[in-house]
Amino acid sequence: MADPLQLFLWLVTFLACVYSFRLFSVKSSKLPPGPVGLPIVGSLFQVGTKLNESLAELAKVYGPLMTLRLGFKTTVVVSSAEMAREVLQKHDQAFAGRSVMDAASPFDHSKWSLGLGQNGPRWREMRRICNNELFTPRRLDSLRGLREQKVQELLRHVREACQGGQAVNVGECSMTTTLNSISNTLFSQDTMGLGSESVTEFRALFLDLSIALGSPNISDFFPLLKFMDPQGIRRRTEVCLKRFYELLDEIIEKRNTLGREESNSMQQEMFLAGTDTSSSTIEWAMAELLLNPKKMEILRLELKQIIGEDRVVQETDIQQLPYLQAVVKETLRLHPPIPLLVPHRADATTKVGGFTIPKHTAVLVNVWAIGRDSTYWENPTAFLPERFLESDINFKGKDFHFIPFGSGRRMCPGLPLAIRTVYLALAALIHSFEWKLPKGMSPEKLDVEEYFGIGMRKAVPLLAVATPIAT
Repeated sequence: MADPLQLFLWLVTFLACVYSFRLFSVKSSKLPPGPVGLPIVGSLFQVGTKLNESLAELAKVYGPLMTLRLGFKTTVVVSSAEMAREVLQKHDQAFAGRSVMDAASPFDHSKWSLGLGQNGPRWREMRRICNNELFTPRRLDSLRGLREQKVQELLRHVREACQGGQAVNVGECSMTTTLNSISNTLFSQDTMGLGSESVTEFRALFLDLSIALGSPNISDFFPLLKFMDPQGIRRRTEVCLKRFYELLDEIIEKRNTLGREESNSMQQEMFLAGTDTSSSTIEWAMAELLLNPKKMEILRLELKQIIGEDRVVQETDIQQLPYLQAVVKETLRLHPPIPLLVPHRADATTKVGGFTIPKHTAVLVNVWAIGRDSTYWENPTAFLPERFLESDINFKGKDFHFIPFGSGRRMCPGLPLAIRTVYLALAALIHSFEWKLPKGMSPEKLDVEEYFGIGMRKAVPLLAVATPIAT
């Protein structure tokens, strides 16, 4: 048997040769500029655990279209509205592919996935189902009463917490409300009750999956090591997905017309993406409002003037609540649900901004950095909903300095449902309760650290004390 040390040295030599060949090939292809990096590992040590922030700092040096070599994987990073427009609009077809991470491979998840699936017949059919059947204005309007009912259940849950003198876990109860809204859209039934033990399990699964799918994975940077799964990320994802499928099997109707694998993956993805991003946005909005009491009071006054004190908030009120809409937009600007979007992939060699991006190159769009760029936003790190008043800027994919849900054919298909849920739940919470931090905590002490995964979640769950507003 060969000496293990000798095998290791042969492996290092082989990898170095492959790297040198790839480096020479990549240099000759006129890729965008970027750090040279180290042999074999490339720029892996130049990016931190908060990838969105690391890439934003590197972009200040190398520009809004930047190349990173992460192990054997070449990645182009987009960090400006102009470059985002080139990639997501002008060359939408060319960059409609997906750079699929190894973490998404269990159970052929990426094959059946709407978010991770490659641009092809199966993906287009799933997209058609979303656009023409699940999330049409007519269907969503028909389910408006159910969503309003879910929000009223949320308010009752908060009132019960008030009576018991308990602080409210804003993210957890928001998650249950959004989860049941999606469940009613898909199955016409609830998934779980507010305050149930299953809520905690679902939230833990969401967090584990988000972290696994968003974590830097050696298997992605060095494909030869995939069989080893060195960090155990694929195994972790497999456990989470298996449990998700088990939970979904309990509620999926037997008459489902889709194939079992396709329906489970597609529905699991809608639960994951829709629930986690919507509840996280509500939690971030509440956190920002608690940090900025004057903004909270402006919103409450608007709700009082438009809704009054004798009735509950309804979805039909939203269009008359410009400050509410501005608060949600500002929250999405500062805390985009998926800060780097889901990774795109070049399906054809394409020229962008005078550079050449080879076929199969991974492309990341740093919407977190674009949303905080002083080129487009005055005082970009401040929470200022007023910047959206008297403005027609929206998040529907046409204003490229504000694309929290992406743009083009790979834009989030569940946006119409998600935004209705966020608007309604946030309006109802502010309209019905006074909110403060627990135990006399001052806003300055509120932890606003972000936990980076494929989504951007608040690292420390938001606990807040609610007091019913007398009517």
